[in-house]
Amino acid sequence: MADSDYRSSGRPASGSILNLKMGERRATLSRSVVISPYSASRVPISNIALMRQIIEREEFVGMAEAEYEGQKAMAKVIPENAVMPIAWGYFQDDKTKAWFLTHFRNLLANAPKISEFLPIVRQLHEKSVSPTGKFGFHVTPFYGPPPMIVDWTDDWEFFWTREFRSGLQYAQKMRGENPELMEVAEEFIEKVVPRLLRPLQTGGRTIKPSLCHGDLWDGNIQMDVDTEKPMVFDPCPFYGHHEMDLQCMRSPRYNIGYNFVKEYAKVGASQPHEDFNDRNALYAIRNDIMTAGMWPQWASLLDQAKEEMRRLIAKHPEGLAGFEGDITPNDIRE
Repeated sequence: MADSDYRSSGRPASGSILNLKMGERRATLSRSVVISPYSASRVPISNIALMRQIIEREEFVGMAEAEYEGQKAMAKVIPENAVMPIAWGYFQDDKTKAWFLTHFRNLLANAPKISEFLPIVRQLHEKSVSPTGKFGFHVTPFYGPPPMIVDWTDDWEFFWTREFRSGLQYAQKMRGENPELMEVAEEFIEKVVPRLLRPLQTGGRTIKPSLCHGDLWDGNIQMDVDTEKPMVFDPCPFYGHHEMDLQCMRSPRYNIGYNFVKEYAKVGASQPHEDFNDRNALYAIRNDIMTAGMWPQWASLLDQAKEEMRRLIAKHPEGLAGFEGDITPNDIRE
C-alpha cells in the first residue's frame, strides 16, 4: 500500500507515554505519543525507535487493524524477516482516523538475492497454519485502497473467483465501464479458471491454506541495514494458495521478477506441476487489473490483461473438459 493519498507514515514524534501491556491489541490515541512495548508503567524509552502510521481517511481506517494482524501473523512464522507490531487503534476523539505502531527498522531499498529470499518465502508458506484450516482471514485486508473479500471457505477456486470479480468491479469504478474487458473476463472465468484451479483440489490433489503476504513486490521487500537480512512488511494478508504470492513477480516492471518465479517452481509448485506457469499467469492477471485500477499511469494494463486472458482462453478452449487428469471430487474419492 504505497498510495500517499490515503496513508502517511513516519517515525513518532516525542510526546507523552501511553502505557500498553504486552499482548494488548488495541488502545486509543489522542495525540502523538510514544508507546512502551515493554512495561505497563511510565518509563523512559529514549533508546527505542518506533514507527507510526496514521490513516486519515475514514474509508481506510480498517487498514490499521489489517496491518497489525498481518504483521503479527508473519512475524510468528518468519521472526527474523518480519517485525512483530506493537499496537493499533483509533484516535480517542475521532474514530474516522486510526494508527498503527511498530518497531522502527533501518531499511535499505535493495532487492535481496533470490538464493537469500527464496527460503524465507518458502518458510512463510510451508510453516504457516490457517487457524480454521480454510482459505481466508479473520480481518479484512486491503490490496491498496480496495478491501479484499476474505470470508472463510474450503474452496480455493471460489475464493479466487470471488476476489477476481471484485477486482474487475474496482477497475471499472476507477477507469470507467469496459464491456470488452468484462466479456473476455466472463469467458475466462467460465473456461480458464476451473481448468487451472479446480485440479488443485480434485483427483486426490490438495493444497493447504498458507499465509500469503499478499502484496509481495520489491517495494515491500527491503534489506535491514543492521541485521543484513531481508525484511517483508506492508502485507495484504490472507491464507490462500501459496503460488498466488508470486502474482507480482511475473511482470518485468518489478525488480524481483520472473527469475524468482522460475526458481520457486522448482521447489514449491503444486500439483499438477505442468500447470504452474499458466496458474502464475492467471494470478498475475488479477494483479495487473488491480494495479490499473489503483494507478492512472498503469491503466494500459487492462489491455494487457485482456490479451493475456485471450491467450489462456485460446490455450484452454475446452475449459475443465480439456484437463486430461483425474478431476473426481476429493470427498467422493474418500
